[in-house]
Amino acid sequence: MNIPLLDLKEQYYAIKDEVDAAIEGVLESGQFIIGSQVKALEHDIASYVGVPYAIGVGNGTDALVIALRACGIGPGDEVITSPFTFFASAESISAVGAKPVFVDIDPDTFNIDASKIEQTITPRTRAIIPVHLFGQTADMDAIMDIARKHDLMVIEDACQAMGAEYKGKKAGSFGHAACFSFFPTKNLGTYGDGGMIVTSEADIDKKARMLRAHGSTRKYYHEMIGYNSRLDELHAAILNVKFKYLDQWNDMRRHNAKIYDGLLKDTGVTVPYTAPYAKHIYHQYVIQCDDRDGLAAALKAKGVATGVYYPLPLHLQDAYKDLGYKRGDMPYAEAACDRVLAMPMYPELERHQIEYVADAIRELIRKG
Repeated sequence: MNIPLLDLKEQYYAIKDEVDAAIEGVLESGQFIIGSQVKALEHDIASYVGVPYAIGVGNGTDALVIALRACGIGPGDEVITSPFTFFASAESISAVGAKPVFVDIDPDTFNIDASKIEQTITPRTRAIIPVHLFGQTADMDAIMDIARKHDLMVIEDACQAMGAEYKGKKAGSFGHAACFSFFPTKNLGTYGDGGMIVTSEADIDKKARMLRAHGSTRKYYHEMIGYNSRLDELHAAILNVKFKYLDQWNDMRRHNAKIYDGLLKDTGVTVPYTAPYAKHIYHQYVIQCDDRDGLAAALKAKGVATGVYYPLPLHLQDAYKDLGYKRGDMPYAEAACDRVLAMPMYPELERHQIEYVADAIRELIRKG
């Protein structure tokens, strides 16, 4: 049996007629840049998250960069974030001229440990970027309390968390701004790149809209240096089709995660932890084990695809040598990088496939 980490073809076939019709509709309209499809998606995502504003942009990384600038973050500033995440979470900070400051993770949730944030705050600290990793929110009450106490901006990196909840509220509704990615592998993904910023603040919305369109609100009149980063109408049309199914797909992911949890019990691997405050959407189903690389190779031999998110924490990346971090500075993030392994996870995954994966893990662990 061959089981992919993610099967995008299966999802496409299930909604093919709707997607094809949406694409054809855009082509026939002749409207390709910030048209009715983008505006409809912005309205629906804002309503879904529970905020008044949403701004479609070119990708999740641009969303972070533009959100930082719209929040006034720039050269000389420091921004606190997690070392256990995709590179863009820190890269975006560097891209606006600010300095990323890393705080170790909670070993259970993999998210930034809010109890360690305050000790890293300096007079130059201007913002916190909590990352809602793998589809589970960070501890937002604690983070927002710290931000209010120290007058800091909060930009949620919710690129893996569309539909996740914290104490009944959607990811993206807590900070001054939040960012989503529509990369194809995301729970809500298009067939290419796409991203979105959401916010409750009118001035951030205004600045973000200007920044995505060359710093302009009127054609050929530019108030600041911006970017060419607009969500394409074609991608918005695809996302408008998929968005109708998002909650259903997330429920299916949670259902599959429960099956995994039950089947992997007492196998010797550590299954994902869900915090009491969280509604997890399982962008990834990530287990932990001592011989991660050995297990991955053995599963590959049995036709099971796996993924390592992430093999090296950000504070040890060559790009951040100049920050002076060393191995041992973030022990929980470093340990996670050595132990995590993502299992196949997507809504269309069937029980017999999960059973095959779990049986293979049980057999391999038993053999040692």
